[in-house]
Amino acid sequence: MPRDVDAAPIAWREAGEGPLVLLLHGLGMTRTGWDAQLEALAEVGRAVAWDMPGYGASEPLPGFSLVAAADAAADLIGRLGGPAHVVGMSMGGMIALELALRHPAAVRSLALVSTSPAFGLDGTDPDAWRAQRLGPLDAGARVEEFAEPVLRALMAPDVDDAAVDVAVASMLRVPVAGLRDAIAALPAHDARDRLGAIAVPTLVVVGSLDEETPPAYAEALAAGIPGARLEVLEGVGHFTPVEAPAALGALLRDHVRTVEQR
Repeated sequence: MPRDVDAAPIAWREAGEGPLVLLLHGLGMTRTGWDAQLEALAEVGRAVAWDMPGYGASEPLPGFSLVAAADAAADLIGRLGGPAHVVGMSMGGMIALELALRHPAAVRSLALVSTSPAFGLDGTDPDAWRAQRLGPLDAGARVEEFAEPVLRALMAPDVDDAAVDVAVASMLRVPVAGLRDAIAALPAHDARDRLGAIAVPTLVVVGSLDEETPPAYAEALAAGIPGARLEVLEGVGHFTPVEAPAALGALLRDHVRTVEQR
């Protein structure tokens, strides 16, 4: 069973022993959304799912950015005796890219799940994107008032209600201040011209029905990172860890096992 470690400044949930695997969640998720993958990865190593700075039980950073979050992840990897196989979902995938580029010695391999090489590949205006997401918070809405409709909109149309419940419970652990900081920071992401510098084994995973970071984004990642492998999960939307828990867990477990056997 996973156990929670509420250490300062970063808190996490972990399972298993062996090579370190660090899981970085997305904008509307915390460590509790990775339980199925923790179970699968515990077969091949010590799987650690963090609460990002300012999320869940982790302390906020004095100035949040994706780069600062990547530096915090590198610090945690060092504290846990890395290097680590790094798994990043959505915004966590963006942080994982920065981590691999800024701290290559800390990263044994990458798995980029439902993410993008840069914000706004479809022409999304960053100010409009921020305004749409900050609007409810500015109007005084609580996370519990909009979590379910927001998360359902990111998932496949026929998603199981139990998967939605897991996602909602995870998002309800996000403090409003942390959510604001993440929304403000995310549009700065652009790693397109640096992907070729990533020199670790990389797995890219996307759902065929993901409209937030669609398969074309994953294809761009796989094309830009030398030797990267792309896997598409049919019938799955953006919230891959809870929509396809077993399939994603198996892909991640096999990826780590293969890298460790090289």
